[in-house]
Amino acid sequence: MRCPYCRHPDSRVVDSREAEDGQLIRRRRSCPECGKRFTTVEEAILAVVKRSGVTEPFSRAKIISGVRKACQGRPVTEDALALLAQSVEEAVRARGSAEVNSHEVGLAILGPLRDLDEVAYMRFASVYRSFESLADFEREIAVLRSEHDSESAVAVKPDGAVRPDGAARPDGTAKKDVFKVFNAAEAAHRGGAA
Repeated sequence: MRCPYCRHPDSRVVDSREAEDGQLIRRRRSCPECGKRFTTVEEAILAVVKRSGVTEPFSRAKIISGVRKACQGRPVTEDALALLAQSVEEAVRARGSAEVNSHEVGLAILGPLRDLDEVAYMRFASVYRSFESLADFEREIAVLRSEHDSESAVAVKPDGAVRPDGAARPDGTAKKDVFKVFNAAEAAHRGGAA
């Protein structure tokens, strides 16, 4: 690294520290020629290849900007958008490639956005996947509903018993009825133990 003061072509690293959750490394350097110290920052650049073939650096700000439009009028905080952009960047970097196409970035956005807000997800997906008719929306809604149904089915144990979190039973017993049963059993257990 060239010294910014005397332009000497070499420098010595005195200290190194990670910054921004390990995305950057700050190095404190010393010039052997003039003795002055300076700081450098190293960052692994992730490039996004757009449809036109133009390459630009990955930007969390662009992710947030695009997703914010889909979240307009929804109860989504700026912190939630920042976390979404971070998870998208982590997912894209985990692929291990220095360049990624914009389509892959869009796919990486869809999952975290669906978990964040389903309405915003539908808005984003309708543009990203180029929905052209109501049938496209209906198909995507059917997928979301089937995921909800499978999540609620996981809450029930195979023998029909209810988990302590009060998940629904296949016999239709209401959540509050299940809690009454648990409370009665607990009271009986305490009475028998006393």
